[in-house]
Amino acid sequence: MLAVAAPPPPAELDALALRRAAAGDEAATRALVELYQVRVFALVSRMLVGRGRATVEDVAQDTFLHVFRKLGAFDPAGPARLSSWILTIAARRAIDELRRARPTLVADIDPEDPGRGADERSTRRELVAAIERALASLSPPLRAAFLLREYHGLDYAEIARALDIELGTVKSRLARARAELRVQLAEVKP
Repeated sequence: MLAVAAPPPPAELDALALRRAAAGDEAATRALVELYQVRVFALVSRMLVGRGRATVEDVAQDTFLHVFRKLGAFDPAGPARLSSWILTIAARRAIDELRRARPTLVADIDPEDPGRGADERSTRRELVAAIERALASLSPPLRAAFLLREYHGLDYAEIARALDIELGTVKSRLARARAELRVQLAEVKP
């Protein structure tokens, strides 16, 4: 099984800042972007592996444009956290981009840690490239479910809401994604 540690849930934007951002307050909108940009960029770049940095940046920017257009409709008392809602938009934007054309697999990997020996860096580069190739080989729906769960720590119900699918579908997509990744990565690390 592919074990990827999910980071602890980060802070959310407070209710006052959220209302101010929805009203167009510049400082509040900047705070929102600064709080969520790393998570959005991480999700989009993992989903769009091989698409190039410019495409990833375009999709991330499009995500925030959509967030600000719809922010007034977000209900902080509703079932989704703001981060889940924003990641939902990012995932859907990335899936739309993936549907446009098949990705080219270009490894943009730089695991050059000066504290590692040359052999260890080489092995790490190969492993990272294999993982990224395996992720890129997943269909967009499987990749989205897997990344939202394993990299962003969303629970199954949040993923179901984010992708607008049933809870059982989330479970089956995650099981299929993990099975496909296991097969893909068996050659690298039995």
